[in-house]
This record gives sequence, structure tokens and C-alpha cells, in this order.
Amino acid sequence: MAGAARVGAVPAGQRLGLVFPLKADDAGLAAFARAVSTPGSPLYGQYESVQTLAGRFGASSATSSRVLAYLRARGARDARIDPTGLLAEATMNAVEAQRLFQTHLARFRARGAAFVAPESSVTVPAPLRGLVNGVVGLDTEPVLHSAPARRPVHRPAARAASAQPSSEVPITGTPSGCPAGVGSQGFTPNQYMTAYDFAPLRAAHLAGQGERVALIEIDGFRYSDVHSYARCFGLDVPSITTYFGAVGHPLPPGGETTLDLEVLDGVVPDLDELEVFENNPDSAGLLRGVVQPFLTPDAKPQVISISLGLCEAASRAVDGGASIRAAEREFSLMAATGITVLAASGDAGSAACLGQHGQPLDELAISYPGSSPWVASVGGTNLVLNSANQIQNQIVWNDTDQDPGAAGGGGISQLFLRPSYQNGTVALNRRVVPDLSALADVAPGYATYCTARPECINSQSSNPWQTVGGTSAATPLLAGGIALVNQDLHRQGKQFVGQLGPLLYLLGRSSLASTMFSDVTSYGNDVGPYIQGNGELLGCCSAGPGFDDASGWGSLDFTSFDRAAVKLLPKIPNVSLSVPRHQHPVRSHKVVVKMACSDRCMAAALAVVSIGGGGSFTAQSKTFRLARNHARSIPIRFNPGQEGRLRRALAHHRSIFAEAFGAILDGGGNLVKLTAGRRVTINR
Repeated sequence: MAGAARVGAVPAGQRLGLVFPLKADDAGLAAFARAVSTPGSPLYGQYESVQTLAGRFGASSATSSRVLAYLRARGARDARIDPTGLLAEATMNAVEAQRLFQTHLARFRARGAAFVAPESSVTVPAPLRGLVNGVVGLDTEPVLHSAPARRPVHRPAARAASAQPSSEVPITGTPSGCPAGVGSQGFTPNQYMTAYDFAPLRAAHLAGQGERVALIEIDGFRYSDVHSYARCFGLDVPSITTYFGAVGHPLPPGGETTLDLEVLDGVVPDLDELEVFENNPDSAGLLRGVVQPFLTPDAKPQVISISLGLCEAASRAVDGGASIRAAEREFSLMAATGITVLAASGDAGSAACLGQHGQPLDELAISYPGSSPWVASVGGTNLVLNSANQIQNQIVWNDTDQDPGAAGGGGISQLFLRPSYQNGTVALNRRVVPDLSALADVAPGYATYCTARPECINSQSSNPWQTVGGTSAATPLLAGGIALVNQDLHRQGKQFVGQLGPLLYLLGRSSLASTMFSDVTSYGNDVGPYIQGNGELLGCCSAGPGFDDASGWGSLDFTSFDRAAVKLLPKIPNVSLSVPRHQHPVRSHKVVVKMACSDRCMAAALAVVSIGGGGSFTAQSKTFRLARNHARSIPIRFNPGQEGRLRRALAHHRSIFAEAFGAILDGGGNLVKLTAGRRVTINR
């Protein structure tokens, strides 16, 4: 809140959405997540459902009950425990919150935004101590940043003598698309599809079918923009579902979400579902954005892309780090369920903390959530392509001499120790980012279509076709690539990639590294010479052979990565199903089947029922964990409406055809293997 101006008291009736991280088995959850994410572990790939993990590692029922009872007694409304068992949420007005936390709240303004924040330290009430790990939401300052990098209109007149040359390069390669899109002079989908070796996967008819990717955003989009982009480049547009969570309404269209959707569409145009979670840009918004996929019944992403970030120091200033500590548990939960999370490393080089006017501060810093050990951090490069759109040269994105502070993020974490998968690669006992990199430079940048005002269409530009860059573009690009690999793994009966870090670093230290990665050895992300009042290098970070803290392992060859993943990821177990005879489904309200797996698996059964002249319906069992080669009876229960339809059909002597199927599910509840159907006789 440094530099913020106080503008008045908070209205007594103003409502605040508060989140309380509950005391839970954090260490146990993290240990399990590492075990299922680490190649060579006996549990590798044996992901669990959120429901199972919540019961095993979440807050106890006693803790949850005591927290809810206390909050409700102090005037909180809508108090509830979220499905992960890790958080309690409630709404309180300002007077109640001030009394409960023994603080004073006021209204402030900074960077053109108004927000509420405590004027004094926050005290967790004694009855909640030992039950919750702080409170998130008393400070609503917008701390998350998500703005696609655009080519500046006005260039600085002079360059600092100590600076490296700009990484900007002229457009290369052979673009393809409509004249307006190609005329933008940005890289087009056919170019980055070839550059990162997606093309062989797409030639194998992999375009995201059956896969789900989620975006966590702080602005909105126009579907018509995405459709115009797709039409230009001959792409389909997947089903897009937007969830608004605590925001409650669509956010105004902006350039970031538009960019993310269009880059993803260039890689995986036939996704089964593209889920967009729109949130506020405060610390509670970050936490809600991370947990939102778990809160939404129909959302089941296998890959999550986050083009957001805040400098690590800012997180401590806002709420003492409570939001980050809580978000870390949610990220470990994602790893435990097999979800891959990627986040942008940031667009301010190795100086991720920004001042009141958006300028980088004179200090080394990196961006969260990219710095999380559970998240794959994506840095930035620029490309020189040949006429066949293959990479001829690659350098770290750093345009700070043209646009002060503009460079791919990277450096050393102040918050996190070195994760085990970086052992043997990183000497310092700290988390180092990025993990890998992709195209992010604004020149040439990506061709995009955006009509959002004023970010895209304004007094300086009326053309919706523009070139955009930033690690916020590189991140959805790689998220789409992971979705393609997941699709191939699914097709070949293998588990999904899950947490990327352990697999990525195993391959980086292997003999396959030279075919897996395109190493980046030129330039760095130090923006020191262009920080006002500095003029000197900050001292980090430069690219070199192998892994480095300016570009990670470099860029990924996705066809090579796919081949390695298919070899290394464990097989999904085989599943069998039988239907015992002499059942009375209507009288007993259920069909009972027997299921077995060749190894431990998470399974469910379903019955598809067709009624002559009366349509059809599907009944599904609960999810069960099956032991290796151990048959278990699983009931598929009919709800009252389904049972009524069956009774009426039998009374009118209508034909009923029913089949039962057994399914193996991944940690997110997505179907990964299905048995053949078995006929079920429906009678009273």
C-alpha cells in the first residue's frame, strides 16, 4: 500500500468477501502431491479426486464446525466451507470486520484504482487461533497485473551505454492467413505451430478433442473477436464457458483474456471445453481464481494457464502472505489431482516489483504464482525463423532500451526454497525461474484481433489487428501444447502430464535434452540500466548453455516431449465390469454392477437407459477407489425422477433398453477409460 492516498472512511455497510485458510494437513497433502508427480515414485500418476483429498488432508469436521459457528455468531453471512476442505468463506460488513479483527478500515487510491485496506495491524480473534491461518479479503488493493505487452508508440531518444542491444527483430518466416491478419506483421498460428513442433501432433488429428483448458483472468473478452481471429486463420472455436465467481458478472472486455483465448485457439481449436474464470485483481481474487475450478461442479480442466502475477514482496505487504500460503495449498491440491498449471514469469525482467506508475523498482524480484514450486513458470524469447518456419535463432526477450522495463521475467525466489525437482540443476537452495520459455517479444509479436476499448482500440489505433507480446502470450501457447500431449497420452492409455516440473527437469538432465529443448544462450533479462535513478545492472540474469535463470531450459519441442511423455507416464489400468443376474432395479432403486481394475484406480459406473417413445437418461454412481485386482460391487442409484419414468414405462408396457458401463476417472473427475456396455434387464 506504499504511496497510496487515503480518501476517506469505509461506509459502515460496505460488504467484504473474506476467505479464511483453515488449519489442515498441509504437509501430508504436499507429500502426496510430490509422490504422484515424481517419475519413479511408486505412486506416480495415481492421482486422487478432490473429494478424496479433502477428506484425507482437509480441515477436520470439528475445525470446520467451530469456524462456521463462530463466524455466524459474529454476524457473517453466507459462511461455508469450500469443497477442498481447505478454506472457509463468509461475507461481513465493514463495521463487523473492524470489530472482529480489531483494526480500522479506510478507502485508498493508487494507480487510479480505489480500494479498501486496514489502517492498522489485523488480529485474528482468539477463538479462531489454531483453527485458521489468517484472513484474506480485508485489503482489496489491485495487486495482480495482467497486461499484454504492446509495441510502444514513442521510443526513448537515447540508450544507456551499459545496456545490451534490443531483442527486437524483423518479422521472419512464412505467415499464413487472411490479408488483414498477415498484414499485422505479427507471427501467425501456422508459424508458431511449426516453430515449436506442434505440427506433427496436429497432423495426427490431435487438436484438443476431449481435453479441457482453463484460463484464470482479471478482464473479459468479446466472443466476436475470437471468432474473427479464428475465421482469418481457418480455425474452429471451441466451446467457451465463463465463470464469474465472486465477481458475479462479466468483466469488461480487455486485451489479456482476448490474447489468451486467441493464442490457445491457434494450438487447440477443437478443445472439448475452454473455461474462463474471471476474478477481481486483489489478493482474495488470486486465491478465489486458483480455487474456483474446484468450486464449479461442471469445470474439470486438465491444464490451467495463468497470465497474472504480483511481485513476491507485494504479497507480504498486502496480507502478511496469507493469500499466497493458501494458494500454495490449492496448487499442491491441483498437482495431487493431476492438473498441470502454467503461469507467466512476468514482463518486467528480473525487477518484477512495480512502482505507483507501473515502472520497475530498483530491486531484484520475481513474480508469483510463477515462482510457486507447483507451477511451471514460462519466460520470454524472440525468434528468427527460416522460410519453413523452423527456429534458426532464439534470444531472451529484453526490449528495455526501447520500452523501459519490458523483458521476460526470471530470477531467484525470496519466498520458496529449491524444489526437489531442481536438485542437480540449481546450485542455490532457492526456487529459480523460469522453467522454460517461448515467444514473448512485442516485435514481431503475435498477430491478434481485439476491439476492446481503450486497451486495443483507442485514439492511437483504430485497427483491431495488432501485434502483442509478453509472457502472458507464451503461457497459453505452452498450455495448449500440454493439452495436445495429454490428448495423445489419453489416446494411448497413459496418465496425463500432471505437475510439469518433475518431468521437465528429469528430461532436461537426460540424454534426450538436446532433442527436447531448443537452448537459449543469448541476452538476459536484466532491466537495471533503464530503471529511473539507477543506470546500473541489477546483476541478474543472463542466458547460457543449458538451464539458466533467464530462459529456463529454453523452448520445448512438443513432438519430442510427447514421445518422451508417452514412454515415461504410467499406463491407465485396465477396467472390467459385469452385471450380476436376478436384480430388481425399480424395486431396489438401483442397479448393482461389479468392477475391478488391474491396478489401483479411481472408478465409477453408469447406466444409460433408453425408453421406447420416452427418451433416455444416464444414472451414475459415486466415485470409488478400487484396489488392485479386487472386484467391488458398485450401486448405480436412480433419482426419484428417473425411477418414476421407469415405473411409468413398465406400467404402459414400453420397451426399456439399458446398458451399464465402467469408467476410470482422473483426479479431476474426467473419464479416461470406458468399458464396453453390458446389458441390464430393467424390471420391478
